[in-house]
Amino acid sequence: MASKDDPKFEPLKNDLLLRTARGQKVERPPCWVMRQAGRYLPEYHKAKGNNDFFECCRNPEIASTLTLQPVERYEGLIDAAIIFSDILVIPQAMGMEVVMVPEKGPHFPNPLGSPEDEQFKEVMERQCDVKESLDYVYKAITLTRQKLQGRVPLYGFCGAPFTLMCYMVEGGGSKMFRHAKTWIFKYAAEAKKLLQKIAELCVEYLAQQVVAGAQIVQV
Repeated sequence: MASKDDPKFEPLKNDLLLRTARGQKVERPPCWVMRQAGRYLPEYHKAKGNNDFFECCRNPEIASTLTLQPVERYEGLIDAAIIFSDILVIPQAMGMEVVMVPEKGPHFPNPLGSPEDEQFKEVMERQCDVKESLDYVYKAITLTRQKLQGRVPLYGFCGAPFTLMCYMVEGGGSKMFRHAKTWIFKYAAEAKKLLQKIAELCVEYLAQQVVAGAQIVQV
């Protein structure tokens, strides 16, 4: 999915990735790196300061700076910038607590155990407006587009609904997905409703990213 040029931003100089995404014949494969913005860069730690991971995500200025670091370090070698954020901002917007544990990764202190959990009922009944609650992501996208000055296109993204549901019921990353399987087979109707709600939020979230300036988005 690629957006047209927006008069609010400078024209795109390197459109190799967008032409590839449209299925056009290109002179070479575009290059970008998953998690290209992050802790392997010394400048990342300097810009991050004492903020934790999600505090960086919620600060548009910091998120924008971190997004641009690999583009500037590897100028001419990378054909896209990827907005500094996380797939788990969707569960956060749905009212669930998520923390980033050093050396371990994302952790849900109170995962969804069963449809009888009060938290599950709250998640399903909660009126979640991702346009408002995830405004910090859109601000970071707009700011980054402005700073990029058309050098490369900007990627937006979200997690796939099933991936997000797995985190919400497992409490973190998993190899066996025991709890996710339980939900799918034992609580099939409720799992379907949860997946539907997540999917609808993801669609709106990606649409708002495009409005904010993302030129291509990925699930």
